[in-house]
Amino acid sequence: MRFMIIRKADAETEAEVMPSTELIEAMTAYNEKLSKAGVLVGGDGLLASSRGARIKFANGRPTVTDGPFAEAKELIAGYTMIEVASREEALEWVRQWPPEDGHGSVELELRQVATAEDFGDAMTPELIEREAAMRIAEHARK
Repeated sequence: MRFMIIRKADAETEAEVMPSTELIEAMTAYNEKLSKAGVLVGGDGLLASSRGARIKFANGRPTVTDGPFAEAKELIAGYTMIEVASREEALEWVRQWPPEDGHGSVELELRQVATAEDFGDAMTPELIEREAAMRIAEHARK
């Protein structure tokens, strides 16, 4: 099972306050621990919403709105992807999040990644094959 640990944005991340060396060290150590356990799939920090855009489609037509966006609590500042055996194991990893982050007050969200089985009959064998081919090509580029 794959899960995304979502690090919610806050006033500091939206103000582009860069993390301290201590926080970078703590996050690196956390990621190394995930990697050594064989559960780390990937992850990155994100720049502030002022550098982003929202794209809303109406009747198939996109409208682009440049950031920043007002509600920091609705934004994300980064993510970590893990692959584990259960939701409980994912929660155990989340509980080990570095306390240095957010000066000890950080909000995380855990979301399970959908798989082909979650889509039922809509995910045909041909679509599953095409999806697998894209993932193989993606990994080959890296």
